[in-house]
Amino acid sequence: MNLMPDRKYPYALLFGLAFSSTILYGQKVDTKKKDKEKTEKTDSIAKKAKSIDELVKKGTYKKGLFNIIEVKTDIYFEIPDSLFGRQFLVVNKLSQVPMQVNEAGLNKGMNYENKVISFYKDAKAKKIWVKTINPIASSPKNDAITASVKDNFSESIIEVFDIEAQNNDSTRVAIKVNKIFDGNQKSFNDVLSNTGLGGSVKSNLSYVEQVKTFPENIVVKSQLSTSVNEGGSDLPITLGVTSNLVLLPEVPMQPRFSDNRIGYFTEKHWFFNDNQHKMDDQRFITRWRMEPKDADREKYLKGELVEPKKPIIYYIDPSTPKQWRQKIIEGVYDWQVAFEQAGFKNAIIAKESDPNDKDFDIDDVRYSVITYAASPKSNAMGPSVVDPRSGEIIESDIIWWHNVMTSLHEWMRIQTGPIDPKARGNKFSDEHMGEAIRFVSSHEVGHTFGLKHNMGSSFAYPVESLRSKEFTDKMGGTAPSIMDYARYNYVAQPEDNVTAITPKIGIYDKYAIEWGYRWYQNSEIEKQALKTMIDIHQNDPMYFYGEQQSSMDVVDPRSQSEDLGDDAVLASEYGLKNLKRVSDNITKWSYEKGKSYIDAGRLYYGTIGQWDMYSGHVLANVGGVYLENPVFGDNKKAYQAVDVKMQRKAVDYLNRNVINIPKWLFFNDVIEKTYAIKNSPMGPYEQTPYTLAREMQYNIIYSLFSDDRLLRLLENELNHEQSNSKEEVYTVEALFNQVRNEVFEKKSNLTMLERMTQKNYVDALIVSSNKLFEKTTVTGFQINQNLQIPTICNYLDDDKSARNINYSSMKRVSEVTTYKRAELQKVLHLLNKKKNKGNDATQAHYTDLIIRINEALK
Repeated sequence: MNLMPDRKYPYALLFGLAFSSTILYGQKVDTKKKDKEKTEKTDSIAKKAKSIDELVKKGTYKKGLFNIIEVKTDIYFEIPDSLFGRQFLVVNKLSQVPMQVNEAGLNKGMNYENKVISFYKDAKAKKIWVKTINPIASSPKNDAITASVKDNFSESIIEVFDIEAQNNDSTRVAIKVNKIFDGNQKSFNDVLSNTGLGGSVKSNLSYVEQVKTFPENIVVKSQLSTSVNEGGSDLPITLGVTSNLVLLPEVPMQPRFSDNRIGYFTEKHWFFNDNQHKMDDQRFITRWRMEPKDADREKYLKGELVEPKKPIIYYIDPSTPKQWRQKIIEGVYDWQVAFEQAGFKNAIIAKESDPNDKDFDIDDVRYSVITYAASPKSNAMGPSVVDPRSGEIIESDIIWWHNVMTSLHEWMRIQTGPIDPKARGNKFSDEHMGEAIRFVSSHEVGHTFGLKHNMGSSFAYPVESLRSKEFTDKMGGTAPSIMDYARYNYVAQPEDNVTAITPKIGIYDKYAIEWGYRWYQNSEIEKQALKTMIDIHQNDPMYFYGEQQSSMDVVDPRSQSEDLGDDAVLASEYGLKNLKRVSDNITKWSYEKGKSYIDAGRLYYGTIGQWDMYSGHVLANVGGVYLENPVFGDNKKAYQAVDVKMQRKAVDYLNRNVINIPKWLFFNDVIEKTYAIKNSPMGPYEQTPYTLAREMQYNIIYSLFSDDRLLRLLENELNHEQSNSKEEVYTVEALFNQVRNEVFEKKSNLTMLERMTQKNYVDALIVSSNKLFEKTTVTGFQINQNLQIPTICNYLDDDKSARNINYSSMKRVSEVTTYKRAELQKVLHLLNKKKNKGNDATQAHYTDLIIRINEALK
């Protein structure tokens, strides 16, 4: 016999398999006897199971979804047989945070973890098992493949409880649940991992503070403590958390399938059936269950407006300052017109909570609340709790950070100050700020209906129309969708007398709500009706949906953040005219007798940031590609390069306004009083003009010559070459020629800004070329997907984008490096011709650049 142990088994287990009894430390142990004793002990314990009535006599009893028994600090769930096997959704939220966590961007109301669970009764073992599942797959009940679906998408055990008590006929059992809510176990609530804090809960400093039960949900509030190490010292952290246990409908809502031509958040689902030749991979849109009352269905189908069975109700957080409550409520009601287009009246309600309602709790999933967070964070967001089986929105909580008004003030002041005297001071009137709050309320509420950002909406309006009072009054906003980031009308000039300058609910919004919420008798009628709705509007730019893109690399210039109109160059030129007016009035608009110039410095920094944003809007057109989602029969192209004239015009704008740094912006009278001041966690951060100009110009040049942008230009050139197209195409060479001529065709002595620009140009090429050959290793870096805290309400679907287009694989063997090194050679040739010309500073500059390029090219 080979007595060497198998790697899978320790020695004791190996010998236990070989013999019916084992010698341990010289003693012979009869394992059969031990097993018998163990069984008898277990049976003895099982027989001691208390009756529920005994538990109730010792504590308090609350009736609800699960009846709750509290005996001193012990908490018991009384679970009836009817709820075993049913699916529940665990919803975990933050309800209190200390300053350190607040400063990191985590605030009350944030939903950080959800999971679907079920309870299973094991009468033989006297235990209750809890299992979780990702309900991503389904199949017809009677299909053969259904057995395989069940086995290949099975539940996982996450927790077990002993049955502590039961009623006389064992149809109800009680389990002690402290461990899943007091931090001892992470099975139901893993707050530290899911908020990115890490570490473990200190159970001796944590406890359950309150349990409430209602007919369809249970609310458990806990105080969970930990510590984080900052600079060698431990900081105590206690989080108030609320766990909701929600009973999901036995029959899920009929899902509505997504379409990439309209913007809804989605839930992924896989369908299997016996007749398939491949799995059906679909997405459900997220939406509220909205349907007419049974008695009103005929009226609804005839086109009459009817009230829904269950309206969507939003409550205003009682901690919201009183002067903003009505404006937030009005922002909710702005969507009423969209639901009326879908056939429902009084579909949405917004109101303040009843102070006499003792059950009201903003952390309770029965209430959708616009939560007001006291925080330095300048933001707002509108997430939803969703039944992943169907996409049904169960509850929505808008998180409204108090300091969002800082961003609103800056946007309005810089973008509309030149045409609106109300938007010029260090502080606006409550009425003026209230209108901005109403706009943000409408935008965030749109997210809670399931709508994603439509960043392509603003492209529908001709730029010149934004200067028309008649047009803007008629359209009532800056874009056909309030879900775009089309903030305020920076295009209109003072002489235009335009007053409708704030985003409003638009044509696309009404259409999107109708598409998502109109009720149909059955799925076949629904499918055809929704297709028809899109077909009717597919060529109308007012109904165009543009997917949100990464701000680091915009491919489709139509779908950008903060832009306006159908021509980024023209819109930005109008924007610059207004920006010069702001620049001329920075000290005037920020004047307060006896105060420092810090507000002037902040306004100055925001003004420069707006200039940079305009440059980015224009830049996206260079190497830009219009992206569509064509379907068979609509004759649309999926990829269409931006017209060559537009690309050339965009580069010309950059030459005039970036390559030639605007002195009116960076070197004006303001810097006699203050530099541009950027807010930072360490306090105000003063930016010197030369440093700021150098940095911002460099970033734009580097982005202009980015690998991905050049690869898109090369891709388009190759497509034209292969198709023998006679159309003119904008090439990489054309780009370099157009910019190089502006940067280096300077005569005699160079100014310091001209030398700066030439250094930026050369360095951007050298650094980006070298990066292609650097050895890079990514180790241990993971993005926390459970808690996404957007910077400016920056929602992206879990795919990040509907379009994942590979332009940049194997860059090292692409033509990019060839062109960049060839460009360096051309610049080197120019410099060698010029090196003995100009004054000493100019010649020293040329020598420096020659050395840099020679070293780079080796």
